[in-house]
Amino acid sequence: MNETSLLRPIICRRAGKISEYGGNTEALQSKVLRNLVESAAGTEWGVKHKYDGIRTYSDFAARVGVQDYETLKGYIERMRHGESDILWKGRCKWYAKSSGTTNDKSKFIPVTAQGLQRVHYKGGYDVVSLYLRNNPKSRFFSGKGLILGGSHASNFNLKDSLVGDLSAILIENVNPMVNFLRVPHKSIALLSDFEEKMDRIARATQNVNVTNLSGVPSWMMAVLKHLLQITGKKSIDEVWPNLEVFFHGGVAFTPYREQYKQLIKSPEMRYMETYNASEGFFGIQDDPSDPSMLLMIDYDVFYEFIPMEEFDSPNPTVLPLWEVETGKNYAMLISTSCGLWRYMIGDTVRFTSKEPYKFVITGRTKHFINAFGEELIVDNAEQGLKAACEATGAQVAEYTAAPVFMDADARCRHQWLIEFSKQPSSLQLFAQVLDDTLQQVNSDYEAKRYKDITLQQLEIVEARHGLFNDWLKSKGKLGGQHKVPRLSNSRQYVEELLSMNSL
Repeated sequence: MNETSLLRPIICRRAGKISEYGGNTEALQSKVLRNLVESAAGTEWGVKHKYDGIRTYSDFAARVGVQDYETLKGYIERMRHGESDILWKGRCKWYAKSSGTTNDKSKFIPVTAQGLQRVHYKGGYDVVSLYLRNNPKSRFFSGKGLILGGSHASNFNLKDSLVGDLSAILIENVNPMVNFLRVPHKSIALLSDFEEKMDRIARATQNVNVTNLSGVPSWMMAVLKHLLQITGKKSIDEVWPNLEVFFHGGVAFTPYREQYKQLIKSPEMRYMETYNASEGFFGIQDDPSDPSMLLMIDYDVFYEFIPMEEFDSPNPTVLPLWEVETGKNYAMLISTSCGLWRYMIGDTVRFTSKEPYKFVITGRTKHFINAFGEELIVDNAEQGLKAACEATGAQVAEYTAAPVFMDADARCRHQWLIEFSKQPSSLQLFAQVLDDTLQQVNSDYEAKRYKDITLQQLEIVEARHGLFNDWLKSKGKLGGQHKVPRLSNSRQYVEELLSMNSL
């Protein structure tokens, strides 16, 4: 019996609703905002900002300023200590711990009961719904899903209150019925030591019929490689012959795509990107032929956007979703039922269409290089690396880049520290193609590279095998949703890594 054929009609009803997004954006988003404001009107935040008098988006924008973690941190700390009705109604028991673009080592993002159901879990359900719609012959439910999660710990020793990776919070609170469809057991999935977890996951699942994977590409790859090591198999297909899809997110998939093709040989294997952050679930790749993701506009998330050319302005323009343009780079703001209000998430996006609204993630508001006016973003870097890999047969495992402001010869350049999983045929050619491609996709970089006047050709430093994992481990960030900063105006990350490169 194909269990998937029985469940498909029920689950795919939601895909039909999602197909109605086009043309309904302003109505759907206005309804979301109205519900959020009405629900939070009695909270401390809602009273302070007179939510009971908000009737329109203009009212909301006039009464609530743009926020970031620093401006909300005091409220969140009180919530973590057990206070109720602060940013959202009731008491929030769960907090997603996330490194990010703040002055603190970690952010603690509230995950309310309503936000868990109407943002995060709703996103997970919709991923499956859209996948089944696109793959009518799927046998998705004939086996188990391997969901790779992080860990959690007690929050200030408050009863039932937890802090940890979002993935751990999702696993901890998932409907018990879902546990029949997923592996590994919760006791393994929530282990804090990633190396122990990786080994135990591989051993616990090697004889299980796994049909689908969910997780961050870098950490999932570590598990899959370990699985091959302990089983002695040459490809994952030999271990899990019915594996059909990997739902991935957290980092760009481009550097990992070719490596996954080597690990999983089946031409029928599918890959589906999701945009699921600690702050919410925002996007799903609904069309396998289009790398853009569909913005999910009927969750408990109201979206706003700041044009990146105004990002550092004292009073930047802030646009609701229905006023954005395609082809432009925006910083994204969200208001959610987790108590985040006009919150700058730190990601930048570019819309590729408006009917419906589809987008690509282009980078981070603070993870870019603009030391010389070049405005290099992660999207540029991914395009350049892809071209360089294609030209030289290389595969990139991890990378980071930072500016060299001036060396002994008064030369300025970008320095790339790259860990290759497959060496390029020529490192010199790799660097040349990367540099040329960056000039093709970024006119500011091209202008600064003109005749080597401002910037000289980029430099590549080869990282030893395992360097980036060792660096993350040294910071207690191995596994979970932790990721390597790709681009930085500061040399802090690259200097730390270089100091460990010869160890």
